[in-house]
Amino acid sequence: MTTPTTPREPRSLSFRTVAQLVALLVADAAVSLWVGRQAYLWMPPQASAEAVLVDDLFGFLTTIGSFIFIGVTAALLYSVLFQRADKYDISDGPPVEGNLLVEILWTAIPLGLVIWIATYSYQIYDQMAILGPMEHMNHVPSLGLMPPAEAATLPAVPEQTPIEVHVRQWAWEFHYPDQNIISTELHLPVNERARLKLISEDVLHGFYVPAFRVKQDVIPGSTIDFGFMPIREGRYRLRDSDYSGTYFAANQSTVVVESAEAYQQWLATAAQQPLTEADNRAFREFTKLGDRPISAGWKTVEPAPPPRVNFASSEEDSYE
Repeated sequence: MTTPTTPREPRSLSFRTVAQLVALLVADAAVSLWVGRQAYLWMPPQASAEAVLVDDLFGFLTTIGSFIFIGVTAALLYSVLFQRADKYDISDGPPVEGNLLVEILWTAIPLGLVIWIATYSYQIYDQMAILGPMEHMNHVPSLGLMPPAEAATLPAVPEQTPIEVHVRQWAWEFHYPDQNIISTELHLPVNERARLKLISEDVLHGFYVPAFRVKQDVIPGSTIDFGFMPIREGRYRLRDSDYSGTYFAANQSTVVVESAEAYQQWLATAAQQPLTEADNRAFREFTKLGDRPISAGWKTVEPAPPPRVNFASSEEDSYE
């Protein structure tokens, strides 16, 4: 017959225990801050002013996530290693029915943290002034809402004719109306606010440049005003971020950020070139299907013919 056991009494926290917990929290915070700084190295080069804002937000979220992850993992490991019941100890745990202070803390701290993250995220979103698809469709600026806080951190938008970005299955075309230039390569002057008009000729596409940290859906039937500030010279990859059909992964192009002098020289050179047919990877891969003796058995959308442009990019180019 087993002998009844008495429940264990809860242990009170001593000063030494409190000091150890505080030291562990400080160490957790220090390590989390270090991890948050390392997060900047996980991203492509910061090639736009928006990239700086996004990376700051990403580093902040990484720091908060690391602090919670390390804290929870350390508490679990400590409990498993040092708070185990003695061998053959089948007594009940401490009879704790509730702790008002703990319940207030674990409700208030997560709530405050979520509000903090949401506020900071919205501030970054507001500064970038990137509108989502529904906001474009509903014409939010006409509702009399407050203007974005972009002017507080980013330079004012200069008066210039926007570059028209035409996208279809599967090719990008960039029209420079003032110079009457069509190109498959987007050229932009550094440290000047780029203004684009995004136009889809068929289905939903996504304008996405990882080095710029900007992404915007391009909606058929709508002309979307879009802008960002390139701050680093180089060649960068433009991708179609939305699945737009069989060859959407081949729907890529090049963004060239260069000095104002080089940009003007490129405009002058491209304007003198006649329209020629550009190479198009999607169309090239589609035409190869006719040479295969066995059909894959499914239907696919035939890519649009290769665009005729004044200037075409090369797939052999390197990117940052």
